[in-house]
Amino acid sequence: MNELSSKKMISYIVPVYNEEDNVNPLYEAVIDIMDYLHNYDFEIIFTDNRSTDGTFGLLESIANKDKRVKVIRFSRNYGYQKSIFTGYLHASGDCAIQLDCDLQDPIALVPVFIDYWEKGNQVVYGIRRSRKESWWINNIRKVFYWMIDRLSEDQLPRDAGDFRLVDRKILDELKNIHDEQPYLRGTISSMGFKQIGIPYDRDERLRGESKFSFSQLIRLAFDGILNHSLVPLRLASYIGLSVSVATFIGLLIYFVGKLLGADWPAGFATTTILILMSLSLNALFLGIIGEYLGRIYQQVKKKPLTIVDNKINCDEELAVEQSNPIRFVAK
Repeated sequence: MNELSSKKMISYIVPVYNEEDNVNPLYEAVIDIMDYLHNYDFEIIFTDNRSTDGTFGLLESIANKDKRVKVIRFSRNYGYQKSIFTGYLHASGDCAIQLDCDLQDPIALVPVFIDYWEKGNQVVYGIRRSRKESWWINNIRKVFYWMIDRLSEDQLPRDAGDFRLVDRKILDELKNIHDEQPYLRGTISSMGFKQIGIPYDRDERLRGESKFSFSQLIRLAFDGILNHSLVPLRLASYIGLSVSVATFIGLLIYFVGKLLGADWPAGFATTTILILMSLSLNALFLGIIGEYLGRIYQQVKKKPLTIVDNKINCDEELAVEQSNPIRFVAK
């Protein structure tokens, strides 16, 4: 709770990258919703992934006029998940709500989220009932959510994005996590506590273009699966064992047949296919093992989550307290 006020504090986390068309509409939308929620104090934390357009200049101008607006500009583009993570770690509120700058997630749901939070839910997340995207992207997303749900050892909600409210307890727990390739929706879901999902229809983007490419969607899918499941490694072991058993049985049959005088025809094509299949399986499973090994390598290097180049209206001592420090480059 805010030390200077009896009101509870809400922290809005807004990751941005080249969103100069959306910064002001987002800021005004938050101000409007907080006029309705006048019983709460608030702060808006913009995490700028080194935008190359006029985004940072606009954020700087807003922050200079309104001290409730905090701006964190990274030394380079660290990606969407790390941007949100850094915002969470800087939040000083009793709860934090993540918003996309494009306002595709309806800010009108914020009072609903807060109401469920006040009823004792530590996590309130949005479930995308529908979204205005192409047919094939929607179906790829459904396949991904189905796959991660089936493979994950944690209970992860389907069709849930990063539009969520998290309690102070969750924010404090996140300070103890060091993850080089975070997948926050899975991390927060796996923490437990009391969580509830709210269905909603996602709007289309009105201004600017999405910065989330198809390759980034695939990368996020890999992060989700590999961060919350050992099934791919086990699958590699099971299939490898099955192929080995089948090969051994085949050798026995061939050996017994030879002893009984069977005249086996020359099998160049069969041999070639078996060799190529074996090589393909080896390459596939070495790739799976390599993915996990690469993540271990990145993790043990213990690099900072992000390096911050500029801060406006922020507490610079906050980053020192985390187990996964956010490095600040002094000016």
